[in-house]
Amino acid sequence: MAKRDYYEVLGVAKNATEAELKSAFRKAAMVHHPDRNPGDKDAEVKFKELNEAYQCLSDGQKRAAYDRFGHAAFEQGGGGGGFGAEGFASSMADIFDDLFGGLGGGRRNSGGRERGSDLRYNMEITLEEAFSGKAATIKVPTTVTCETCAGSGAKAGSKPRACSPCQGQGRVRAQQGFFAIERTCPACGGRGQVIDNPCGSCSGAGRVTRERNLSVNIPAGVEDGTRIRLTGEGEPGVRGGPAGDLYIFLSIKPHPFFQRDGADLYCQVPISMVQAALGGEFAVHTLDGAESMVRIPEGTQSGKQFKLRSKGMPVLRSRDFGDLYVQARVETPQNLTRRQRELLNEFAAESSSRTHPETAGFFSKMKDFFENISRS
Repeated sequence: MAKRDYYEVLGVAKNATEAELKSAFRKAAMVHHPDRNPGDKDAEVKFKELNEAYQCLSDGQKRAAYDRFGHAAFEQGGGGGGFGAEGFASSMADIFDDLFGGLGGGRRNSGGRERGSDLRYNMEITLEEAFSGKAATIKVPTTVTCETCAGSGAKAGSKPRACSPCQGQGRVRAQQGFFAIERTCPACGGRGQVIDNPCGSCSGAGRVTRERNLSVNIPAGVEDGTRIRLTGEGEPGVRGGPAGDLYIFLSIKPHPFFQRDGADLYCQVPISMVQAALGGEFAVHTLDGAESMVRIPEGTQSGKQFKLRSKGMPVLRSRDFGDLYVQARVETPQNLTRRQRELLNEFAAESSSRTHPETAGFFSKMKDFFENISRS
């Protein structure tokens, strides 16, 4: 029986990328895997066909030969269109880890070395520190490499020995149907080593708990929730493995005067009724330590906003700045003296709809509205 075209077997185009080949194989293998179709000879044949096609097309040299000569490229000793169970287990371990829930287990470095975990540190700063940036020193409780055993986990004068069941590889092969796949060695947990005489300081872990001081540079313009990564400053790896990373999550304390929206700042400033009516100016302190004058026109209403350009927060990793928006809030006078009351009464007597157009217009509209309702 003539072999089917490998691209047809996987259901991909001849210009398919490596990722597309892998995805197509994964989907098809999930359907035709013998363990999911016990006793189904057709599924077993299709699965072998899928394996053969993927092994060829996932290899750049074999694929180039196949594209040029077809199946003839591998006939008469030309390059092995088929493959044995042992070769399949080696070349396809990553695929089967994805397909069947990680039967192969997590991969570790030889010698039992494992990468350390990433750590998180929460840090609170002020809005002023976010504006100007900050160089800080933090104390991080973490595990560090044991000095007694230099991270090996073994007692002084001894050393770890290779695990017998896996021959120090950290992985053993298991039969799955008609082929063999690799899985994590249960005897050593995938480390490939066994410690008979553990270090007394770290109990064989190769790490001990300590507190470290680290320097952190916080750039100007950071926002609430900004994450800073310190590479290699996380938890050390097991038995001399590479360290993880430290992630610093920033939160910004509420400010008594300013509210922030991205790079823009907002604040409310109370002004007197007289100042709002006659106009004038007042000074506002900004986060750079300077003062900026805000000029208000005659007849300023409560809630009116004034923009101070480039007086907001710096934009992270940029020379730009946001704006500062100052909102005027007109304050009604309290605790009036007799003379002040007299003056306000005189002012009220002299007032007209032109003096308070919004008030007069509102009550006029309200009156007309309810009169129309009563007529209908």
